[in-house]
Amino acid sequence: MIEKREFYIDGAWVKPRAGTDHKVINPSNEEPCAVISLGGQADTDAAVAAARTAFPAWMRTSKAERIALVEKLYEIYESRIEEMAQAISLEMGAPIDLARQAQAAAGLGHLKAFLKVAKDFDFIEPLGDHAPQDRIVHEAIGVVAMITPWNWPMNQISLKVGAGLIAGCTMVLKPSEESPLSALLFAEMVDQAGFPKGVFNLVNGDGAGVGSQLSAHEDVDMVSFTGSSRAGKLISKSAADTLKRVSLELGGKGANLVFADADDAAVKRGVLHCMNNSGQSCNAPTRMLVQRDIYDRAVETAAEVAKSVQVGPADQEGRHIGPVVNEVQFNKIQDLIQKGIDEGARLVAGGTGRPDGLNRGFFVKPTVFADVNNDMTIAREEIFGPVLSIIPFGTEEEGIAIANDTPYGLTNYVQTQDGARANRCALALRSGMVEMNGQSRGMGSPFGGMKQSGNGREGGKWGIEDFLEVKAVSGWTEGV
Repeated sequence: MIEKREFYIDGAWVKPRAGTDHKVINPSNEEPCAVISLGGQADTDAAVAAARTAFPAWMRTSKAERIALVEKLYEIYESRIEEMAQAISLEMGAPIDLARQAQAAAGLGHLKAFLKVAKDFDFIEPLGDHAPQDRIVHEAIGVVAMITPWNWPMNQISLKVGAGLIAGCTMVLKPSEESPLSALLFAEMVDQAGFPKGVFNLVNGDGAGVGSQLSAHEDVDMVSFTGSSRAGKLISKSAADTLKRVSLELGGKGANLVFADADDAAVKRGVLHCMNNSGQSCNAPTRMLVQRDIYDRAVETAAEVAKSVQVGPADQEGRHIGPVVNEVQFNKIQDLIQKGIDEGARLVAGGTGRPDGLNRGFFVKPTVFADVNNDMTIAREEIFGPVLSIIPFGTEEEGIAIANDTPYGLTNYVQTQDGARANRCALALRSGMVEMNGQSRGMGSPFGGMKQSGNGREGGKWGIEDFLEVKAVSGWTEGV
């Protein structure tokens, strides 16, 4: 049993002041794999105070100094990336190959992207030729509470911490209590890199405890949160009393428009993308909208692909999917699969219960529903499991209307060989991101959504800008 009860506050590992034990469950076997502490108000206050004290000096450091320290962090992360992959696989159930190739690698990739952008980022720039003595100053917002989820732990931690460090902010990280081991390892790396004490702090806790305390804290200038839309609304309400900035990356119900002229691999690609990470991705294409000309064939293909997806324990190598994170999620997904059946959707693959041969662990059958309409529960709610809903459509206009008929607006997908149509769809879809014909967005592209999918952007220069205030200065004297 791993025991990791300490928090990282003011440059040191410290015992909790008001901690309670919490068991981390290995979702592959339902057994405890670690014990951490969940902090209380005294721990939150100590971490915020350390960040507040460290902020003035850290904000005044040069861009070059901050870049040098993040470069050191990058080097340490790279040298310990196998440890990171093992931690993520154990705590949240990502198969070890996925943990190595995507989960742990995401953290390294985002740090690299921020370093690339930072070198050309102007923190002080002219307003324009019409006002030669005016300057626009991009200044760190202050102390940031960073609240991160369990489904892509290093992806989200690196997006927030990396950008915040470059921006000159100090921070308190509260990772998910479901995936704390990777965050604690990341804190070790920050400590090893030699950042000034108080710049980065970590307190474990749950949303109702440390999460709520950070959101309401008068000495926190900003909350950067990734998680459910429900929690994002609560954080926004709590933060309103102190008028702090709130940046939210929330849920999604991505539509994947498959037109009749889509390439032959489009349906298979869409199913596998939906099932990736056991369906536990906010940007998963969970609604496949298929043009009626190819609908029957697409349903048949989707069912075949889903039935070919293997499910197994996270510690086994291979291209299978692992368990979902915990019993609560498992039960929620089972209930929603049953709801799809009860509401009349046609089950063509998977269903309720565990896959054959797996009677322990939070394993879910890769599931596909056909003949779904957009009013069904499975088309409206974020399931966060390996469950795909297929919806027919006729015209381009109808497909776009169905895609946009959702409270979410994170990522949508388009599959067509007609470039003009692809561009029209990209402009018409109400989402923060659109990916077309299997082409991923490039390094440094902004990640974020519209509507109830949130209001911030992470990654690249947009991610750094999220942690900056804009100060307008007149009468600037150049060269002094």
